[in-house]
Amino acid sequence: MNYIPIGRARQIGSMLFTLHWFDSIGDASGRAYPYRMETYDGEAQLTAEEPEESEEPEAGEPLPLPVAELHLHIEGTLEPELIFALAERNGIELPYKDLEELRSRYEFTDLQSFLDLYYANMAVLQTEQDFADMTRAYLARAALAGVRHAEIMLDPQAHLSRGVSLETCVNGVASVLAGSREEFGISTLLIAAFLRDLTEESALEVLEQLLAMDAPIAGIGLDSAEVGNPPAKFERLFARAKDAGLHRIAHAGEEGPPSYIIDALDILEVERIDHGIRCMEDPELVERLVDELMPLTVCPLSNVRLRAVDTLAEHPLPAMLAAGLNVCVNSDDPAYFGGYVDDNFAQLQSVIGLSEFDCVRMAANSIRSSFASEERKAELLAELAASGH
Repeated sequence: MNYIPIGRARQIGSMLFTLHWFDSIGDASGRAYPYRMETYDGEAQLTAEEPEESEEPEAGEPLPLPVAELHLHIEGTLEPELIFALAERNGIELPYKDLEELRSRYEFTDLQSFLDLYYANMAVLQTEQDFADMTRAYLARAALAGVRHAEIMLDPQAHLSRGVSLETCVNGVASVLAGSREEFGISTLLIAAFLRDLTEESALEVLEQLLAMDAPIAGIGLDSAEVGNPPAKFERLFARAKDAGLHRIAHAGEEGPPSYIIDALDILEVERIDHGIRCMEDPELVERLVDELMPLTVCPLSNVRLRAVDTLAEHPLPAMLAAGLNVCVNSDDPAYFGGYVDDNFAQLQSVIGLSEFDCVRMAANSIRSSFASEERKAELLAELAASGH
């Protein structure tokens, strides 16, 4: 991971005070834990094998900067090992003979080619325990990356369409999030993301069901295939969410044009734009986003894997920072795109020379752009200024 030595704490604190109050970091560590099957009281459960070294840095070792991860699809954290373990537990025959064959399919030509595999692998998620195991595995890995707050998207429609109830998927994830701060040191919020390639009527029906069951969701999002599914298609959905007091975010400007970002702002009244990289094609939009301090949750490795940009060296992130945009770095679907938030930062540092100043700046951006309480934001900004305990 990208670490800041303890001796650098005061310098980092000073750096934070020099920022223009735009408020994103890391380096690669191990990918994810392998999984083993264990049996307790007659029930098969999954446990992550303990890492060889303690997760807590020893005295004198550098500590990771705290960040908030704001663009994370929990289904996109399903590592190949966990997919096979859940398939075994649930008696599901996978169309891959081994991990190597599954990994060989992680070369994508566009967003749709990824979504085809993403939805196919969800078949292993059958029970509340499956969703809980997936969530716990993500949080364990995120903690190593310095994530101290996470706003996690769940795709309920994708599970309903294959016969898994709302209660199963929501309760499975929420059961782990309820204790995430105590178990992993990560405060969390759950966001129900709706599939834009389905109808607005379907989304409205599911939202009403979530509200009726008093699901512990903090907001709604809009994801899946962007091209041909403009934000205006979901105007009533977002109006209903606003009436219900929910936060609102939407994917826009990943594969879709800059006009989708404008529509997400004006029609959906979103509080945050997921991706948003194509804003750079519209100078007037960039100026507006800067003026409004609109958060953009950028996912560099995802953009490269899905061919939104050709190479990391050509990613618009440096230009976005130079323009004064409120950007932060996130992992999107880390099991599929080559890394978690720390891996994203490590490659940005290696390939484009992302500076320590910009790492701290974007870490602050992520915290300020979150839906965490003001008290929690203050705690995390204080940790950031103090060197990232």
